[in-house]
Amino acid sequence: MELLDFARGPALTLALVVFVSGSLWRLFGVLRRPRLPDLSPPREGAPPKWVAALRAIGRGMWPRKEFGQSVLLISLNGYIFHIGLALVFFGYAPHIAFIHRLTGLSWPALPDWVMYLAAGATIVSLLLALWLRLTDPVRKMISNADDLITWTLTFLPILTGMALLSEPSATILARDHVLYTGPLVVHLLTLELLLVWFPFGKLMHAFLFVFSRAATGIRFSHRGVR
Repeated sequence: MELLDFARGPALTLALVVFVSGSLWRLFGVLRRPRLPDLSPPREGAPPKWVAALRAIGRGMWPRKEFGQSVLLISLNGYIFHIGLALVFFGYAPHIAFIHRLTGLSWPALPDWVMYLAAGATIVSLLLALWLRLTDPVRKMISNADDLITWTLTFLPILTGMALLSEPSATILARDHVLYTGPLVVHLLTLELLLVWFPFGKLMHAFLFVFSRAATGIRFSHRGVR
């Protein structure tokens, strides 16, 4: 078995199994945690729990002005990263073809120039996020190995994907064989490492932030906190 066949076959299957089963296991662990009932009466005017949960989820999408400009920069950088990453993964034609082979789903691709801009913005935002984490005394103090591993495993698939951008996506899809086997193998393996790490690192916040913000919103609203 060639290394590309391994990356496209057993390695990808294993990574997807770990990603799906690990994510479900983490979600199950959170949802099955015992909850002590709050026996205190809610403050007057407290909204229903579902309203408080939705408000907290929405409010967390943008920082309060009291936190200052530094937090605003971090929030803007986070949006640049997440939007850029979504555009690259779901809008690049070879990625759509990859998803189609796995799931049978497909949709129109975005122009290549949009992908180049999105990939560049994503890389810059990741580098800025790392710089802010390493230079800010508070963020540096609360950072641990999980943060650096997560950053590295997120950065590598984007960097190795950029190494494959030597020709238009239409040319890549029209060819019936892989021209650059080595870089493609590295790109796939870095993606698979990211999928394996996802359920066990801080990337899991992509799913868990909804539960944490909702629980906080319900608890605070019950006590009359706006």
